[in-house]
Amino acid sequence: MIVTEKLFEIEDQTEKLVQAILASESFETYKVNRQRMYSSKDVKANQKAFLEAKDSFERIEAYGNHAPDFRTKQRAVRKAKRALDLSEEVAEFRFSETEIQTVLDLIGMAVAKTISDDIKVDAGNPFFEKGKHSGCGGSCHAS
Repeated sequence: MIVTEKLFEIEDQTEKLVQAILASESFETYKVNRQRMYSSKDVKANQKAFLEAKDSFERIEAYGNHAPDFRTKQRAVRKAKRALDLSEEVAEFRFSETEIQTVLDLIGMAVAKTISDDIKVDAGNPFFEKGKHSGCGGSCHAS
């Protein structure tokens, strides 16, 4: 790649974009929720319970239904994971994390569309709205 003034301009614009994202309300909310989640004693207790249940289950998982208490330990892992995921701090963090991911996806999509409509953008959010679809309609792979 040849270094030109245009490359320096792009680098400057990228730095401005990064600074704008870091100064945004969405990012501030993300940072606050992240700190709140990692400093919560309830989250730490739920996480510890989940990791213990998961470790206990993983020791017998390879034996499947033949292991004693297989279903009981499997349910314990699911309950512990649910308790962790439904705690207020974790739920708020995940929501703000998804919000930041959506912002980044939109930026990536805007940059790609500026260059060409044919560029595919891997959006981290499975519910992210796709651009215009120019596929085969699902019948091109039928034989």
